[in-house]
Amino acid sequence: MNAIQKIIDRLELQSHPEGGYFKEVYRSSGTIDEENLGEDFSGPRNYATSIYFLLTSESFSAFHRIKQDEIWHFYKGSPIKLHIISDTGIYSYAIIGNDVETGQNPQFVVKAKDWFAAEVIDKNAYTLVGCTVSPGFDFKDFELPERDMLISKFPEHRNIITTFTRF
Repeated sequence: MNAIQKIIDRLELQSHPEGGYFKEVYRSSGTIDEENLGEDFSGPRNYATSIYFLLTSESFSAFHRIKQDEIWHFYKGSPIKLHIISDTGIYSYAIIGNDVETGQNPQFVVKAKDWFAAEVIDKNAYTLVGCTVSPGFDFKDFELPERDMLISKFPEHRNIITTFTRF
């Protein structure tokens, strides 16, 4: 069994709709009522949630967004490149890894409502990270757009959107 499959089995990871593998490892018992969350949310949310997320160089995490800030934590493997397009159309990226001397960040926050995608930097490799969301994640807050929709919104980023969308 290869190293990637061992991690998937040991951490009991499942396929994620955006690509890669995940497992929720924490969901707070406390909740925030809808009226305290703002108009973007419907229904209550837990205070916070956290997942393991594994991505391989054979795939990518497709452009998506959520309504909350998402904190990425680097654990193991290749550095990962996070591609970000703000809602106003500004493209940026972050390298998440443990080599801080070369500018990698062991932790990075994606702002609420920013579109983002991820790729493993090294060939024939994987990345194991954690993602923490507050208020807690709910699939009602998850948006996985079609390629044409994102391109129509951000035509200047056609190439990066085409690379990191599935349909």
